[in-house]
Amino acid sequence: MRDQLYINGEWVGADLGGLLDVIDPATGQVFHRVAAGTEEDIDHAVRAARRAFDSDWGKTSGAERGQWLDALADELQHHQQGLAELEVRDNGKPLPGAQWDVGDAVGCFRYYAGLARELDQQQDQPLPLPDPRFRCRIRHEPIGVAGQIIPWNYPLLMAAWKVAPALAAGATLVLKPSELTPLTALELAAAADRIGLPAGVLNIVTGLGTDAGSPLTEHPAVDKLAFTGSVPTGSKIMTAAARSIKNISLELGGKSAFIVFDDADIDAAVEWILFGIFWNQGQVCSATSRLLVQENIAARLIERLVEETRKITIGPGLQPGVLLGPLVSQGQYDKVLGYIDQGLASGARLLTGGQRPGHLQEGYFIQPAIFDEPGHNSILWREEVFGPVLCIKRFKTEEQAVQMANASRFGLAAAVMSADLHRTSRVANQLRAGIVWVNCSQPTFVEAPWGGMKHSGIGRELGQWGLNNYLETKQVTEYIDDRPWGWYLK
Repeated sequence: MRDQLYINGEWVGADLGGLLDVIDPATGQVFHRVAAGTEEDIDHAVRAARRAFDSDWGKTSGAERGQWLDALADELQHHQQGLAELEVRDNGKPLPGAQWDVGDAVGCFRYYAGLARELDQQQDQPLPLPDPRFRCRIRHEPIGVAGQIIPWNYPLLMAAWKVAPALAAGATLVLKPSELTPLTALELAAAADRIGLPAGVLNIVTGLGTDAGSPLTEHPAVDKLAFTGSVPTGSKIMTAAARSIKNISLELGGKSAFIVFDDADIDAAVEWILFGIFWNQGQVCSATSRLLVQENIAARLIERLVEETRKITIGPGLQPGVLLGPLVSQGQYDKVLGYIDQGLASGARLLTGGQRPGHLQEGYFIQPAIFDEPGHNSILWREEVFGPVLCIKRFKTEEQAVQMANASRFGLAAAVMSADLHRTSRVANQLRAGIVWVNCSQPTFVEAPWGGMKHSGIGRELGQWGLNNYLETKQVTEYIDDRPWGWYLK
């Protein structure tokens, strides 16, 4: 396990010598320490990224960058099992989920390797103009130095979502992982080091948000900021970016609705509802945490849902058969329990869960909780809990379901389930969300755009859209006529 910062192709200690504890969520015990970067370290990293961009990396071809990205993918794949196990210890998620995440991270680097190569064919494309005296070509050029801040719920995968498109575009970057889960991001740096990625292209600085994240957002040599995390922090980053007119992309919170109509298959609905809210312990920005059930099937569906929820195996992520691990930290554990207490105080009926499992006396474990009919103004219904807590409300008509789903300040994702595909299409088109799933919840593909509306963020990640985050579009227009322009000189 790495414990230093990765700056300018070298492993270095924090400038001020500080350290951060890394805690195993399954035990609550410290099992490692990493460097606590500060403003000084951020400055070193940004300067290294700027030098690397200005010297060689910003001038590389897409084919060259594609080779580097494929090499990174190979390295990660070679160490896939070890990375997954490290993710479990660092984050707490069950091993099958961690294995899935690492595989997706590998796929992300391979995908953007392909897009990097395609950039070469797209470069200098002619743009037809209405005036034959002029010729225009369009260029796609890297944005420069990117500052990237990622959350703790998918540590390596979120790093891949940020790093891969930035490198594919020809940008250089400084990545700050969450202080709660820094280890696999440092292993990504180790993979880059092993393949000989040029110094300064990828820099990783671990540290607290106030000490390292804020200086990164404020640094004058950073051209682009990319952030995934909470709405309050996203708002602060947007404010910081405005002061120096930085390009930004923000993927923020969600309170996603899952609409189930009365012609849906109940067993299939239960499966997708469980996956939509309890996958990754509910610590998913797109989690479908608001369940809207048509009243004709509500009783039967809820009974099955509670029954299956109680069967979920809870425990340390490395134990075989575990499908729900601990929350990531003491702070998150306390926050989720606080939401549950507020839900009970507001009169919502707790159908199951919401407490520490009796057989787990250490670690940050919570039984998956289901609440029935919280008030429309209940904090449980309105705010992102970011934990294994599901709220259910009933509806009568399609129109009412759409209205209830859209009545949120968030607009990241939504899901709709029905045997009537005309209805699912109609409802999907009305939902104010950047991602809509039909007869499923949470499938994510690197090829498809990811991002939300309203308070859920600005811009899109993944696919071509993720690459465009790190590209500037330039027009080059030439006067090609033999005749003088003749405006002033006749």
